[in-house]
Amino acid sequence: MKITKISANANGDSVFSEIEIDLRDAGDIGRLSKRFPVKEIIFRETGPDYDYDFHNAPQKQFVISLDGETEIETSLGEKHVLRAGDILLSADTTGKGHRARSLDGKKRRSIFVVLGDDNAEFE
Repeated sequence: MKITKISANANGDSVFSEIEIDLRDAGDIGRLSKRFPVKEIIFRETGPDYDYDFHNAPQKQFVISLDGETEIETSLGEKHVLRAGDILLSADTTGKGHRARSLDGKKRRSIFVVLGDDNAEFE
């Protein structure tokens, strides 16, 4: 399963990369990843005019987009659109951060899954 990751490079700029979460055959129930320790889950709703200037992720977390369209912009100007079903690993807890804004003028619902180990690495 491919997931977009945003993190800070050595210069402190936020950058996108793609990571692959390995899935293994689990028989009749499908394919599963290994277990990842998580700390908490947060449900979120943002309004149609959502536009949050540059900020860092408060902790490493998966952001699971349920609906709406949100544009994420790095400090270098690269942009990525999150749509329903997309997952972002937000790991830019230091550096120049990223910007997020609504694209479709609709409210957006998402889920944040905070990692249990803030030092967990995903490549």
